[in-house]
Amino acid sequence: MFGAGLLKGLAETARNFVGSYHDPARLPTVEYPERRLASPENARVFPFLVYDGADPERGLRCVACKICEKECPPQCIYIVLERDERGKPQKHPRVFDLDVSVCMSCQICVEVCPFDAIRMDTAFEWSTPDRFGGLLLHKTDLAKPNRYYHQIHPTEAAETDARLAAEQAKAEAKAQAQAKPKAPPSQPAATPASATP
Repeated sequence: MFGAGLLKGLAETARNFVGSYHDPARLPTVEYPERRLASPENARVFPFLVYDGADPERGLRCVACKICEKECPPQCIYIVLERDERGKPQKHPRVFDLDVSVCMSCQICVEVCPFDAIRMDTAFEWSTPDRFGGLLLHKTDLAKPNRYYHQIHPTEAAETDARLAAEQAKAEAKAQAQAKPKAPPSQPAATPASATP
């Protein structure tokens, strides 16, 4: 019959329209900010730096390799390597800045980081009354503990920690194997000289 599909579509639309008024599960509006929905685990907004332990400065996983800075499409990451008194480079960032007004949340920095030091946050409320500042985040603003990472991305964090623990155990086993003193080679027993006639 001509128009049967149109009538079925209109009936479905009418059912959805009427159902949205009396079925609480179908009410799509959330009264934000009084009521907030939990972010899904795979949500991503802006990057943050992960640190282990209690000290955000010493426990920072970032070694300032600058791979994320080079790979960032909008160039919103700025890293300066820390140096000691003699000018020798240290495996630690002195400056790690992120301009979230430019960041496009592409997650490329997370994917290229070989040390699992940078991850994506789920916090999305970044409004500020300061028009020209407040969106440039420094190392102290970006550093968050590993337990925070476990709160917002529990599955991914558990996988990352298991992989890091396996890599550390492998490195320790290799170091112990290299540290074991090698036994001196056994010398063959001296053969008595044969008597000559």
